[in-house]
Amino acid sequence: MGKLASNIRNPLFTLLKTDPGTRARLGTVRTAHGDIPTPIFMPVGTLGTVKAVPQSRLRDAIDAKIILGNTYHLYLRPGMDVMRAAGGLHGFMNWDRPILTDSGGYQVFSLAATRTLDERGVVFKSHLDGSSHRFTPESVVEIERVLGSDIMMVLDECPPYPCEREYAVNSMHLTHRWAARCKKAFDGSEALYGHRQHLFGIVQGSVHADLRRDSAAAIADLDFDGNAIGGLSVGEPAEVMYAMTEIVTDVLPATKARYLMGVGTPSNLLEGVARGVDMFDCVMPTRNARNGMIFTRNGTVNLRNSKWKHHFESADAGFDSVLCRDHTLAYAHHLFRCGEILGLQLASEHNLKFYLWLMEEVRTRIADGSFAGWYGPMAAQLARRV
Repeated sequence: MGKLASNIRNPLFTLLKTDPGTRARLGTVRTAHGDIPTPIFMPVGTLGTVKAVPQSRLRDAIDAKIILGNTYHLYLRPGMDVMRAAGGLHGFMNWDRPILTDSGGYQVFSLAATRTLDERGVVFKSHLDGSSHRFTPESVVEIERVLGSDIMMVLDECPPYPCEREYAVNSMHLTHRWAARCKKAFDGSEALYGHRQHLFGIVQGSVHADLRRDSAAAIADLDFDGNAIGGLSVGEPAEVMYAMTEIVTDVLPATKARYLMGVGTPSNLLEGVARGVDMFDCVMPTRNARNGMIFTRNGTVNLRNSKWKHHFESADAGFDSVLCRDHTLAYAHHLFRCGEILGLQLASEHNLKFYLWLMEEVRTRIADGSFAGWYGPMAAQLARRV
């Protein structure tokens, strides 16, 4: 711990340094569409767009190193015929940097009332028109091949919180069997657009420590290119999420990237980094922005609050977003109270830039050895409401 790692590599991930006082790691994920410094936050582009933010702003202003696409939603609309004709998601949305696609497992979880699970896979009804569809581990790999993402996720089942232990056990073993089938389908197929794709496994086990250990070991044994921690941030207390994360990172191999799915607040990210997580995603920055909540270095700000009506100062003086650099809280408040689209755009870009700034600060702190003493007070500060 604390020393430069001696060239610890796999084809995707390079571990550069570990923090002497925590499990935080500095690394690089190398893909055909560019290198990704870790720890990293990945903006969510569900339908081939990060909501309210053009790709040019994602690239030039926010400097997003990697974004996500959603397999379930893109499968339904625009469909794989359009995606294949466009040359994959990169070509379709004109994005030349890395893309990760989820497997649709979480969306199927959220459609519990309209889906049926069995050993073969899952049958679900489209939220668009009620039509019936089936995802199997093999078909999801085929869909993600058509999408052409740099990092693909296996099909898994995300158990609800809370759930009975018996359900969590059966769900975990089903996820493991599906993961093995995804790996076999991936190894037996080829990329379609001339660039290499990588496949991540997903650890499940609900909030049971022994199941999380067993699942982490089982997924590690399947030897994926990287590993994800799923089934958290689904309603359990934050401290439980942190405990489960620490258990899993204890077991997963240090030589591969670790991705905590669907997390979370800025404080969640710092706590995850401290427990050895390398990659994060969440809709929170853009979703909260569209509701008038922005994240700042002093805590969260609700732009709809009437107390900002006569506040002619920046939301975060010195922070280099257009919202903070060029406009006052009074103006931002006015935009949201009037329902102006510019408010959504400014707040969305600000929040994403803030999340990416936070990850850059994290990497700097790990590199210079100050992360352990910095992250706790910073997490508390970021959790404040201004």
